Amino acid sequence: MPLSSAQTVQFLKSVHPYDALTEAEQTALANQIVVWERVADTSIYKLGDELPGLFLIYQGAVEISDANDAMISRLGIRNSFGERGLLLDGQAVTSAHTTEDTILLVFPPALLSGLIASHKPVARFFDRSQKSRPRENDLTAIPIESFMASNPLTCVAQTTVQEAAQKMRDARVSSLCVIDGTGKLNGIITVRDLTFKILANAQPLETPVEAVMTANPITLGPHAIGSDLLHLMMERRIGHVPIVEAGRLVGMVTQTDLTRFQAISSAELVSQVAEAKNAEEIAKVTARIPNLLVQLVAGGSRHEIVTRLITDIADASTRRLLALAEQKLGPAPVPYLWLACGSQGRREQTGVSDQDNCLFLDENVTEEQRLGYFAELAQFVCDGLNTAGYVYCPGDMMATNPRWCQPLSVWKSYFEGWIAKPDPQAQMLSSVMFDLRPIGGEVSLFENLQLQTLEASSKNSIFVAHMISNSLKHAPPLSLLRGLATIRSGEHKNTLDMKHNGVVPVVDLARIYALQGQIGEVNTRARLEEAREAGQLSKSGAGDLLDAYDLIAETRIQHQADLVKQGAQPDNFLQPSSLSDFERAHVRDAFVVVKTMQSAVGHGRGMLS
Repeated sequence: MPLSSAQTVQFLKSVHPYDALTEAEQTALANQIVVWERVADTSIYKLGDELPGLFLIYQGAVEISDANDAMISRLGIRNSFGERGLLLDGQAVTSAHTTEDTILLVFPPALLSGLIASHKPVARFFDRSQKSRPRENDLTAIPIESFMASNPLTCVAQTTVQEAAQKMRDARVSSLCVIDGTGKLNGIITVRDLTFKILANAQPLETPVEAVMTANPITLGPHAIGSDLLHLMMERRIGHVPIVEAGRLVGMVTQTDLTRFQAISSAELVSQVAEAKNAEEIAKVTARIPNLLVQLVAGGSRHEIVTRLITDIADASTRRLLALAEQKLGPAPVPYLWLACGSQGRREQTGVSDQDNCLFLDENVTEEQRLGYFAELAQFVCDGLNTAGYVYCPGDMMATNPRWCQPLSVWKSYFEGWIAKPDPQAQMLSSVMFDLRPIGGEVSLFENLQLQTLEASSKNSIFVAHMISNSLKHAPPLSLLRGLATIRSGEHKNTLDMKHNGVVPVVDLARIYALQGQIGEVNTRARLEEAREAGQLSKSGAGDLLDAYDLIAETRIQHQADLVKQGAQPDNFLQPSSLSDFERAHVRDAFVVVKTMQSAVGHGRGMLS
């Protein structure tokens, strides 16, 4: 059916980012768009074809397939496709065909380029790398909602000053917000008010707070930034600012909050861990990691910086516990090396982390020493890490397991056996152990083993094939009809697992590239970058996968920071409804890239061309 300009404009008003254009701009756009009508099971383009433009589905459904003809996505109304190849070199990097009668709006390349150049919402939508985010970790540029107290202590106007003082004492705060029955802010009373207006004037303790409170105090909204707050406090000489949104009290910021926020840094936490006298003192420090996460995310730090800084604290905690263990047990009878694997090994810890570790022992260790001194050392350190919030590994991948506390020769036999007979358990263990990183002890116990293992495993095609098969078990959460596939049942129903279905598929891919290319790096992003430099990945394929990984990882840590700001524990389970249309489109596209790369690796290609 032919579409009128009015119909096209009406449709564009419902699609982001074109809904941000004025009606005149939408009308001009509608007059330049080409309308394609295609019956079911018709090819739109093939891999490598010159693309006629960006496609937007007005009606119908389209399937996207990769270079191996494996379907990677099924799209419906309001979904766009073709932009990756169009913005790269104009050639399709996938294939597309209709699955039912379909109407497509086609944006010619020049039209799309003009939109990106002249309209920031459109440019931002198609900037998949998100490299335009601010990077300065500066309090003055951070939204107030990132560090405000989200549940401020309140009272009503009839509360006596004595009751108000008792509430402040018990909660160890310096102010109370005075609200009415609807949650509207009427005033604020501070310790200073109690001192100057009650004690200094010998007023009765039964005096209601409304008699001494500051009525209609100056407030800010949660989306104001730190500089607004600092300027307000300095200009008005006040130390407490209620945060109000739509007339309702939603938070409070004090000078103490500012000091605490500015004081948190990974360097400070590492310093405090290094001076801790026991695991309980370390736990007091690591309890501040969620706030550090919020601060780093709010300041625009990239995900790999956030996770590196958070992992540094885990490393410092481990080394401190090793030192405390030696103080208790005495010097080690033979050299040893404590190693981390998993997210700590890759320097990719977030606000949610368990522990994965092991011990390499010198060849001269006796069985008595292994099951005695080193078993006690492992128990001390793992118990201490658990106390500090790094909970015991559910799979018992810890140095407390005698299997993972062995002399170097045993470790060599482990790797040789896994490579020679890559059964499912060997694949799983290899995946964990390829992420090993020394934390404390004699590093030379590991260096030769890593190089030898990478060389031997990369030459064993059967082992590599099994590792590839194992790496494809974690699939991105893509559905056939709606784009994103959520968990279907259980505690986390209707959410996306941003760890196992988000970052883990990329982690697994990067491990395969490291294995094939004998890359010594264990960090996921560093592995991908080295794979690109070594030619294992084409520049375009690596660029797509790096951008996809960045977006998925950034979305994950932003979700965790949001939970911390709400007073909840960080987790990896994201409600798609919490994302805007813009964000959902980008996340979905990132998952499509990952699935495409998985398919390429599974078919022995390993790259996008």
